Amino acid sequence: MGKIKTHKASAKRFSLTGSGKVKMSHNNHRHNLGHKTSKRKRDLRKGAILSESFAPTYRLLIQK
Repeated sequence: MGKIKTHKASAKRFSLTGSGKVKMSHNNHRHNLGHKTSKRKRDLRKGAILSESFAPTYRLLIQK
């Protein structure tokens, strides 16, 4: 039976925590930062946990 390949673009953007949650970093923090508030930019710096409704899909994509 065939195997599912790792989706490399997703593997670079998402990772798994020890408990199996999908960890990600925020977008919108590369350019056009002048009109964004300091609070918004500060919050975008932090990592985040992907919603549990999306998690199974991304777990499948980034499996080793």
